[in-house]
Amino acid sequence: MNTATAYETIIIGGGLAGLTCGLRLAEQGVKVAILEKGETDRYMCNSRICGGAFHVSYRDVFEPPANLLNAINSHTHGFAKPEFAETIASHVATTVNFLKSKGIRYIKVGTASHRQTTLAPPIATKGRDYWHGRGGDVMLRTLHAELKKAGATLLLGTRALRLRMAGGQCVGIEAEQQGKPLTLDARNVVISDGGFQANLEMLKEYISPAPERIRQRNAQTAMGDGLKMARAIGAQLTDMKRFYGHMLIQDAMTNDDLWPFPVMDDLCVAGVMVDNSGTRFVDEGLGGVYLANHVAGLADPLCSTVIFDQPIWDGPGKAFITPANPLIVTNGGTVHKAGSIAELAKKVGLPTQALEQTIAQYNAAIDAGTVTQLTPTRTTSSHKALPIRSAPFYAVRMAAGITYTMGGIAIDTHSQVLDANNNPITGLYAAGCATGGLEGGEHVGYVGGLSKSSVTGFRAAEHIAANRAR
Repeated sequence: MNTATAYETIIIGGGLAGLTCGLRLAEQGVKVAILEKGETDRYMCNSRICGGAFHVSYRDVFEPPANLLNAINSHTHGFAKPEFAETIASHVATTVNFLKSKGIRYIKVGTASHRQTTLAPPIATKGRDYWHGRGGDVMLRTLHAELKKAGATLLLGTRALRLRMAGGQCVGIEAEQQGKPLTLDARNVVISDGGFQANLEMLKEYISPAPERIRQRNAQTAMGDGLKMARAIGAQLTDMKRFYGHMLIQDAMTNDDLWPFPVMDDLCVAGVMVDNSGTRFVDEGLGGVYLANHVAGLADPLCSTVIFDQPIWDGPGKAFITPANPLIVTNGGTVHKAGSIAELAKKVGLPTQALEQTIAQYNAAIDAGTVTQLTPTRTTSSHKALPIRSAPFYAVRMAAGITYTMGGIAIDTHSQVLDANNNPITGLYAAGCATGGLEGGEHVGYVGGLSKSSVTGFRAAEHIAANRAR
């Protein structure tokens, strides 16, 4: 090895997964370098602007592992790889406590189970700078300080380009540092640069026929570089079709005050979603993350409208921590309001007769207890179907917002990257949202980005350190 450019471990990406991995390695004496393409120490990434809640499928991370495993299996409808689900459930508490021991602070926000371990200080509930000096921003700066004390190297302005392979083993990377080529040798490489949500070409390949008509509800820095590098050397990829995100008001496409908050999920699951024909096209009861995925997959992701009435506006519309009512109005969003469904249809530009019929049939099905027989069906196991009959009536044009992609590089329980035959590729690991196999599937099961990132990063570090002498 060229000792001037050699490390025991190189980590690609300076988000939560990469920093957790790097810090755990460095404190055990491993010579580690973290490559981050951002050029300043306040570089943007999803970890910095996150909501801050550590949870496992909406359950508190400190619940018994059996409870967490049940939650994962329930929310993913069995899609999660059993060994991956077990790893998250069994190791999330240890990982969260590790971060706490390094100065990361948590608080309880409200009574909801999934907000009992939330980064402190909590994010602001409005404003484009909601994350400054809060939550994820403080977390990353705290980890940077700890990495420096532990002797790790953070290479800013450095973008990995290719993995270097020799005899089937990963032995380093080719990179670019401030426009100049850079070759780095390493016994291990960890890919942790996030998903591919900001790469429109990849989104079109896997997620949506019109990705330019989806709102980027993220830091807009994750281009799928690590995933593409892994794919190029024969790594196995998981189901790539799903993402974590929320429904947003369509005005968020051009108004930065309407993303990432307020999310519109509560209104969408309580109301009726229609397309430009004025008819339902999706099962609203499957939740906001599912709705965002379904809408993104439409030929025109900007063709949907949510219809609701005054009780929904005053109830579910105010339910979320950053409520749609009144924030979409005060932040400049367009809300159509009318005294009748016919008048509302004219205001929003939908076929009057079709919309009236859609709402009438929906209300009748609720009265008869037959909403599951509607086409498309309307499930009620998680979200109750509410009638739309109390004027005034409302309509809001919708858009899908994408936060991070769920599919990615296949890994084992130690975060080792797997080849097409399910064998680990020596010297190559992946962590965080660059990986797949935990979230997604037909029902778009969500487990939790912060938990997934920290646990997989920690697990990679543990395995690398344990195998140093071999």
